[in-house]
Amino acid sequence: MEPERASAGRKGWYLLLIIPFIGTLFPSFYAAATPTLWGFPFFYWYQFLWVIISSIITLLVYLIAR
Repeated sequence: MEPERASAGRKGWYLLLIIPFIGTLFPSFYAAATPTLWGFPFFYWYQFLWVIISSIITLLVYLIAR
């Protein structure tokens, strides 16, 4: 594979960084008290779950694109 082509293929992985943005873009979807998880309303644990998912996606993109 040519270096130029390999670089272009790696840039596609950056599109994964859009996923957390879309997951938290519409608060009306997750602005609810139920279901609860360990006593935390859905609104809070859903956002915290995206913090963890975003970290994993960012790590994945970093490791692949470097």
